[in-house]
Amino acid sequence: MSSAGLDRLLAALIVGLGATGALSLVSGDPADAWVFVAHDLLAAALLAGVVVKLARSVPRAVRARRWSRLAVAALVTTASVASLVGGFLWVLGASIIWVDLGVIRWSLLTVHAVAGLALLPLVLVHLLPRRWRILRPRTRRTLSDPGPAVTARISRRALLVGGAYGAVSVLLVGAAATVDTLRGGARRFTGSRWLPAGPPGVPTTFLGEPTPSVDLAAWRLRVSGRVARDVAVDLDGLARLATRDVTAVLDCTSGWAVEATWTGVPLADVLALAGAAQDAARVDIVSVTGWRASLARDDAERCLLAWAEGRQPISAAHGAPLRLVAPDRRGLDWVKWIHRIEVA
Repeated sequence: MSSAGLDRLLAALIVGLGATGALSLVSGDPADAWVFVAHDLLAAALLAGVVVKLARSVPRAVRARRWSRLAVAALVTTASVASLVGGFLWVLGASIIWVDLGVIRWSLLTVHAVAGLALLPLVLVHLLPRRWRILRPRTRRTLSDPGPAVTARISRRALLVGGAYGAVSVLLVGAAATVDTLRGGARRFTGSRWLPAGPPGVPTTFLGEPTPSVDLAAWRLRVSGRVARDVAVDLDGLARLATRDVTAVLDCTSGWAVEATWTGVPLADVLALAGAAQDAARVDIVSVTGWRASLARDDAERCLLAWAEGRQPISAAHGAPLRLVAPDRRGLDWVKWIHRIEVA
């Protein structure tokens, strides 16, 4: 594969990883398992491609004394290697690996994700001066045909090399998963590691903010928007509705998952209490911190507004007085410290 072909492959892999990585944040249904399989395979292929790229390009750039290009390339390489190594170490770790970074504590999976996000703008900077041209398919003319240029077809060699990268990625992903299993690791299809069943899980916040202080005596759940009547109801008022237990898996994007039984009131009953418009399309569940989940009406009506987990009141760190239980959705949608519902 030519240098230009390798660069096109690396660019395509990075775009694919960005797309599947973004999808993974909101994919919690087992039917979405393909997203995570694709992400793993693309990452393994990128790892192989980066190794080949470095072996080819670094000696050549050093001989040509292209120091500025090497500096940008070093940043791109650092971000890509940090993301790739972080992801593979997570798979091989057989347990949750935490990284303490001063005032914040991230799982190794979060480090993988943050490094991957940093990689995208760095790649754009790397391509902007001149190298964006390599992403365009080559054109060629022939002496016998002086007409318009035609796009060069993918060569048999390029197909074979691409197949080799695919085979290497399958081997790397399979080997990492095998090592994890042999070491006793247990991961959900999302890559999250299982915690023992039942509460409490790991207290986390979506943006690293501290647990907010909520005045329980003054707190009310407010429902507004496309409703027949605005509602403001306290926990006692919610408890007088049809209380229900729901067993669901909380799968946090920081890399852990726990199955527990939650107690609360169906969101559908609260929407009915407010007389939500029948043709309302979306429901926003809003936290006191400003975080929100925007759900389609059908998805929202499968959710629970919970005040207890495992028959025990949830703590402030876990979302008291009220948090959302959203089956088959990632933890980003399990809004904590709910104080407002907006029907649109």
